Amino acid sequence: MKVISAYLLAVVGGNASPSADDVNAILSSVGITLDGEASSQLDSLISEFEGKSAQQVIAAGMEKIGKCPGGGAGGSSGAAAANTSAADAGGDAPKEEAKKSSSEDF
Repeated sequence: MKVISAYLLAVVGGNASPSADDVNAILSSVGITLDGEASSQLDSLISEFEGKSAQQVIAAGMEKIGKCPGGGAGGSSGAAAANTSAADAGGDAPKEEAKKSSSEDF
C-alpha cells in the first residue's frame, strides 16, 4: 500500500509519470525505506503504468469493480422495508397514546 500511495501522491502533486527515485524520495521524507520485495513491487508498478495515466488505470479498475456483484448492506434495508410494509398493512394493532415526559411540562 505504501508504494502505490506514494506513487499516486506524486501523481496528485503534478508528476504524471513518477520514477522510482520520485517515489523513494516521497517515502524517505517520512522515514520509509523499501526492502527488496517492496522495491520490486515499485519497479513492477512503474512498468505497469508505463504509457498509461493514473486516471486511465483507475477508470479501468472501477469498470472491473462495477461488474462484481454487490452484497452486504442490501439485506438490512429489505428487512426494514418488510417491517414498514407489515406495519402499514396491519392496521389492527392498537395505537398507544403518547406519554408526556416531565421535560415537556414546562
